[in-house]
Amino acid sequence: MNKNAIFQSEAAGKAGWPRRLKKATRFARVEFPAESVRHSFSVIAMAASAGGLKALSIILEGLPADFPAAIAIVMHVAPDHKSLLAEILKCRTQLQVAQAHTGDVLVPSKVFVAPPNHHLFVVPGDRLKLSSSHAEKIHFARPSAEPLFASVAEMYGKNAIAVVLTGGDGDGSFGVQIIKDKGGMVIAQDRSTSENFSMPETSIKTGDVDYVLPLDKIAPMLIALVWTRQQSKNGRTTASLMSHP
Repeated sequence: MNKNAIFQSEAAGKAGWPRRLKKATRFARVEFPAESVRHSFSVIAMAASAGGLKALSIILEGLPADFPAAIAIVMHVAPDHKSLLAEILKCRTQLQVAQAHTGDVLVPSKVFVAPPNHHLFVVPGDRLKLSSSHAEKIHFARPSAEPLFASVAEMYGKNAIAVVLTGGDGDGSFGVQIIKDKGGMVIAQDRSTSENFSMPETSIKTGDVDYVLPLDKIAPMLIALVWTRQQSKNGRTTASLMSHP
């Protein structure tokens, strides 16, 4: 099926995708190939809001410098101030961290952070694209998790992983359904370690979350999921990788 936009997919139809997300996608002029391209690395899309800085810091701190996956992050931040999120996270991880710009290329071991007031998408060629600063808000947010999750699902299929962290409202709950429909995996932060459980809880209620984990268990799980694929020919299981990273 030809997917000229996210919303032509059956997954989007089943999720009852909001009309405002259609508008945001049109603003960014996002187009996808007729069939998802096979990629040699995984892409992890993370979303957070209230309490997100602590959550992201703990997760990224737990990932090794040679982590064989690319990471894209959306966090709800004030739209009228410069964000220091990338600079702060850079000091808390061995991975490379940068604020995303249109045209940036996803590569393993590098983290891209959405800037304030722009939705973030992944487009063909492993490239990032930002929406207009006038693109419609989704779940009262710009950037929102939904365009990032949906575009990562379309581009990377079973190599996509979504992580829904602490935050208010239900951002990410539509996108996780597309991630699952395309064969990817979904992790949500648990209630006990979330400052605000609304975002993870809304995604969990879709039935499409694979793992609900406390904050300190998310990085080990990401290592396990990504390296299971990388080392599958060695016959190592997810459980063994979590025990022996």
